[in-house]
Amino acid sequence: MVIRLLIPLFLLIHSFSVWAFDTLTASVDKNPVLVGEYLTLTIEANGKVSGAQPDTSGLAQQFVVGPMSVGSRTSIINGSMTSQTTWQMQVLARSAGTFTIPSFTVNGNSSEPITLTVVARGKDDTDQKDIFIETALTPDSLYVQQAGLYTVKLYIGKDLLDGQLTSPAMSEGQITQIGKQSEEYDVVDGRRYMVITREYLIQPQKSGNFTIEAPAFNGQVRENYRRMAVSAIAEPLTVEVKSVPNDYSGDWLPSELVDLSEEWQPSDNEVTVGTPITRTMTLTAVGVTKEQLPDIAMKAISGIRSYPDESDRKQLARDGRVISQLISSFALVPQTPGTYTLPEISVPWFNTVIKRVEYATLPARTITVIADINQIATPNVPATLTPPAIAQTPNTISPAPATVEVTQKAWYDWLILTSGYVLWLATVIIWFMRRRKPDNVPAAPKNLTSAATLKDLQKAAKLGDNRQFYNALRQYLKRQEPTLHLDAWLTQLGTSELTAEIAKLQASLYSSDEQSVDLNALYLLIEQTIKKKTMIDDKHLTQLY
Repeated sequence: MVIRLLIPLFLLIHSFSVWAFDTLTASVDKNPVLVGEYLTLTIEANGKVSGAQPDTSGLAQQFVVGPMSVGSRTSIINGSMTSQTTWQMQVLARSAGTFTIPSFTVNGNSSEPITLTVVARGKDDTDQKDIFIETALTPDSLYVQQAGLYTVKLYIGKDLLDGQLTSPAMSEGQITQIGKQSEEYDVVDGRRYMVITREYLIQPQKSGNFTIEAPAFNGQVRENYRRMAVSAIAEPLTVEVKSVPNDYSGDWLPSELVDLSEEWQPSDNEVTVGTPITRTMTLTAVGVTKEQLPDIAMKAISGIRSYPDESDRKQLARDGRVISQLISSFALVPQTPGTYTLPEISVPWFNTVIKRVEYATLPARTITVIADINQIATPNVPATLTPPAIAQTPNTISPAPATVEVTQKAWYDWLILTSGYVLWLATVIIWFMRRRKPDNVPAAPKNLTSAATLKDLQKAAKLGDNRQFYNALRQYLKRQEPTLHLDAWLTQLGTSELTAEIAKLQASLYSSDEQSVDLNALYLLIEQTIKKKTMIDDKHLTQLY
């Protein structure tokens, strides 16, 4: 019994959601209406409508259209049920004249078009008005893709309760709001206003004359404890957009002012091999966006490794101008001593004031790279047996040799002189015989210092500390190969795999790019390469004997 009662009830409820309608009407609450005054457009269907709504996109060509709200209601009177579905929106006319609000269609039913009369405001309406909008564009004419600053100021002379300010619009142009709106108070013609300011970035994409459609405001203010609807719209602006000059080449950078500067750390022009130099270059331009600033590149220099850092782009509005900035940093690591000249860096740009191409330039810079004093040592010179000689103090005058007659030498003088020459001759013979006998050549002693330093490398690899590992590698090089810098040592080893891995290690220390370095694998590669080179050197030494 209960189920039999529920089924009809369910069918009745379900029929409400698909209730058919046969009439669709459209109406406005004001006609005629003033320019810049909002009216309410209502579209109503005499029934419930599910999943459908009227298409109002055609209104945007002539009017400013607010968001649409939807409502429905059902009533039963004397057993008769009626339903209505309503769509409402706020509409504002930008200019005076006679306009037609087109017909709307929902589920095959259409409304009648509406003829709307929009009346221009009189001169008296501009005096002591409660609300108005002012706009300005700087500069007043632009080149293609040049950034202009469009400023909107909304003046409200009563207590604001709520409201909505639309955004400006321009065909063939990109418009972006900069930052958040600001609020302050100002006095105009003896009346105090709250001023809401918004700033927009406007970038035209084509040349020609274009109109910037001004923003409109619709809201409510308090007057004598009552709510009062208010609205306002600014005058549209026409802007001339100039084309890119035919003789311009390179990245298009239209600006009133471009500056290129740099900072060095350390600032000295003389550095030591292996000491990183941080070069920071800053490109500043007026009237362009931060995305338009071209990347700054450095040419490769033999003997100096360059590691670019992440670039930082900034943008702000100041004194009616858009100012953008690009900050690029590079870590320069000298590998070999010498004098290096970093070439000039030049960025072309088009001066929109004097209408010609100019260049923001960093002059060439010369730096001197000196060897690390900790890596300089006296080279090993093989000992050479020479006959004994009489030591002589430098910068002293030797006395004239005395004439001594042989007949005056005693017999023991001759004995001492003869034994000295015999001892020297015996020493030379023994040394020569030992050099000629390969079977008695002792094995080269192992370098204990090398083993100790390699243990430091192994310890740093286990800790996973890239910087500690790199420092330990440099200490190893100072002890084992004091006359060689890192690049020369890698060249001497002659393995491209080790050179590439060391370059990754340096990049992880001096560059923002994340480089994955397996320190344990790198340690094993260094150890194997050193052992291989030691075996080759020992083999060559044996062949010499």
